[in-house]
Amino acid sequence: MVSIEEALKILNDQEIELRTETRDLENSLGYVLAEEISAPFDMPSFDNSAMDGYALCGISMDYQIIGEVAAGDNSKIVLKEGQAVRIFTGAKIPEGATAVIMQEKTKAERDQLRLDQEPKPGQSIRKQGGELHKGQLVFEKNYRITPAGIGMIGALGIQNLKVYSKPKINLITTGNELISPGQDKKEGQIYESNSYALTAAAKKYGFEVSDRLQIEDDFEAIKTEIMKSLEETDVLILSGGISVGDYDFVKQALEENGVVQQFYKVFQKPGKPLYFGRKDEKYVFALPGNPASSLSCFYIYVLPFLQKLSGIKNSGLETYSFPISHSFENRADRPSFLKAKIENGKVEILDGQGSSMIQSMALGNALAFIDAETKLNEGDQIKCYLIS
Repeated sequence: MVSIEEALKILNDQEIELRTETRDLENSLGYVLAEEISAPFDMPSFDNSAMDGYALCGISMDYQIIGEVAAGDNSKIVLKEGQAVRIFTGAKIPEGATAVIMQEKTKAERDQLRLDQEPKPGQSIRKQGGELHKGQLVFEKNYRITPAGIGMIGALGIQNLKVYSKPKINLITTGNELISPGQDKKEGQIYESNSYALTAAAKKYGFEVSDRLQIEDDFEAIKTEIMKSLEETDVLILSGGISVGDYDFVKQALEENGVVQQFYKVFQKPGKPLYFGRKDEKYVFALPGNPASSLSCFYIYVLPFLQKLSGIKNSGLETYSFPISHSFENRADRPSFLKAKIENGKVEILDGQGSSMIQSMALGNALAFIDAETKLNEGDQIKCYLIS
């Protein structure tokens, strides 16, 4: 058995080889750049108007309107002292222009323009290269692509990006008692929900589960499906069958498929029977079968490792400290990840902390980490992992 800190260190210390791929811009959100991006041209690439109004030549209160320039026009107009053109946001500034005045500050009658206030040189003109110069570094390698990043890269005219690949994930749940939602439930049966929760959690953070399979507690069947998954996937996640019961076959099936154990059992609650193993560049997490326990282990251990495989730095859930809203005693003999709700700047430890109880996790938005056999008073600070 290892401590939480030891388990996380083992995961963090895994030597991995990041793979790269080329993705088109619209399908690159959340991926990590595997190359630098520099500006291929000045941005803006020409002086342009910051608003709808008039481009003016000289500093005065009265001008003669001689034309119009719309966005996208390749205007050849050259302004002389005392002249103005109607101009629109983003349009190229005519040669000779001193400033742009917004239309709300003007009165136009036929070809005569009168200003409400005197303009200032350079007013409302976006200068060429004002944001970026040609060759300037825009994004460093290892930048994680955001919606704004996609907008920036698109504005540079770049369509295809070299990024780090995300791992292919397979999911296997085991248990004779499990049936799929929608089926008629008989005495002794339980609706299988872990695959749905784990798939949804992966998707929330930008990962897709390629294949998920439900298997009964049959050693040969489990062994065979593990073998198949290891051939086609990067990360195999199993749920159930990893404890020490008579029908818990997962650990042995992994060993017979050549998976080398990195750690098994973590001194924590919930999720003690947690397994992590490796076979060459294939990785396996075997999670407990209880729903809240399985999902908690995914958040704390699986998620940061999936992010590590994707080139994401500083991975894992966001963590903050909050004052507890009530006194609380953790009577467990192990450090605990407790279902909690953060509201109005304080954290409440929820009822329903059993490892099989997932409603409280669904109603909460955090996992509060509390040491074993610890008493807390109202206002004491607690480390919280944000799950929503």
